[in-house]
Amino acid sequence: MFNFLFSIRSSVPSLSVIIPTYKRTDILRECLRHLDRQTVREDLEVIVVSDGHDEQTAALRAEKRFRVPITFLEVEKSHQGVARNRGVAQATSSLCLFIGDDIFLREDACEHHLIAHRRLLREEGIGTKSAIAVLGFTTWDPAIGVTPVMRWLETSGWQFGYPFLRSFSHTFVPRDRQHLFTYTSHISLPTSIARAHPFLKEVSLYGWEDIEWGMRLRDAGVRLSYEPDAQALHHHHMTLEQSLTRMETLGASAVMMKRLVPRFDRLPQCWKKFTYIVGALLPTMAGAHRRAFLRGMRRAG
Repeated sequence: MFNFLFSIRSSVPSLSVIIPTYKRTDILRECLRHLDRQTVREDLEVIVVSDGHDEQTAALRAEKRFRVPITFLEVEKSHQGVARNRGVAQATSSLCLFIGDDIFLREDACEHHLIAHRRLLREEGIGTKSAIAVLGFTTWDPAIGVTPVMRWLETSGWQFGYPFLRSFSHTFVPRDRQHLFTYTSHISLPTSIARAHPFLKEVSLYGWEDIEWGMRLRDAGVRLSYEPDAQALHHHHMTLEQSLTRMETLGASAVMMKRLVPRFDRLPQCWKKFTYIVGALLPTMAGAHRRAFLRGMRRAG
């Protein structure tokens, strides 16, 4: 286990950026470079949490190239939610920003998160402990080569539903739908709220922990605002085969999440499952992904 701080700051940061990671050192390094270029770099602290031990990630702590204060932590191999919880426990700012290690923030992204929180507090006329989360905009990094399935995932909403959020730019997403958009790859909220509503430790498969977390935030009265000016690139190449494998995993994890959280609402049931099965018969991109999802459901039993 390690806990190393690059530099000591003299004041409390305005934003704690929390990044779970595992064995992706080169990508993580580039993520940190983008954070080092932030317009509000002096107001940040960065907390990297390795989900399991990795020598190369641990070696990053010896690199002195970054000016932004970075704390490296390590947890026993579990999943990203546990890593995020550990980062939240370490955070010293009143606001925290969750991003993935493959999320490259535009240089003013953190500034826009801070501006959005301050504006919303002012407009709502409530105190500094307001229950407001801010979702930033993320799109594929063109540098990795955007495949047809990546473009489809983005425009169809099967991975990120940003096309459906355009009408809610700079304002609140409707409460009954906001949990569908609590993307932990690029979302900020008060640290006290993140501590009060940690990610489930019992999750064992990839997927849905952010939706379940979003359900609890919604039920606790936390509002979600969409800030499209806080922009980032998702540096993750995906082929059709990889996307279908991911969808099969999501099908299995949806079944497991339903068992763990009975009110989880993303598992197709009754007539919704019937329409899902019918849609899986179609020779389309959506049909192929539905078939993969159903295979995962059957695998999980």
